[in-house]
Amino acid sequence: MHSTKEEVLDIFRSTEALLQGHFILRSGLRSEYFFQCAQVCQHMAEVTRLIVLFKPQLENLEFKTVLAPAMGGLVVGQEVARQFNARYIFVEKEDDRLVLRRGFKIDPDEPILIVEDVITRGGRAQEAIDIVRENGGKVAGLAVLVDRSQGNATFDCPLFSLLEMGFPTFEPDALPEHLKSIPAIKLGS
Repeated sequence: MHSTKEEVLDIFRSTEALLQGHFILRSGLRSEYFFQCAQVCQHMAEVTRLIVLFKPQLENLEFKTVLAPAMGGLVVGQEVARQFNARYIFVEKEDDRLVLRRGFKIDPDEPILIVEDVITRGGRAQEAIDIVRENGGKVAGLAVLVDRSQGNATFDCPLFSLLEMGFPTFEPDALPEHLKSIPAIKLGS
């Protein structure tokens, strides 16, 4: 029997969102794996399938609106809103902070599900949570395709993830033997 986790990983691998090799991370550390969710978001059939797989975790939440942080959460958030027949809005960067623009409004006590593609530290997700609350809304939960925080990102609202995935990282001068013979690649984030 094919598990949900295996199917999700197959989708990420087939769309080249999850790569295996020798990668230089933004921090300078090295990893055997690299995850770039934007790759899967090019393929709407796969995004639709991911949300179908995610939907059972979210079905008991009460929300009227989906809010996604730009850029990563846009495609995923829109698909969640479509499948739940919910209103869809987004927040975007302005002077390196997320803001609610474009005439989007949040009604008092409006239940909102925040949807993000990937969290590592959870900073942008927390900014989105704060924006909802500052505008009088209620956060029904935070839904992420991939939580790669290894339990380090915590929030004062329910957190739902389709996949939890953490990768070991290494200093360049402390690589495991199997990575030493593979040329390092810097893909960017």
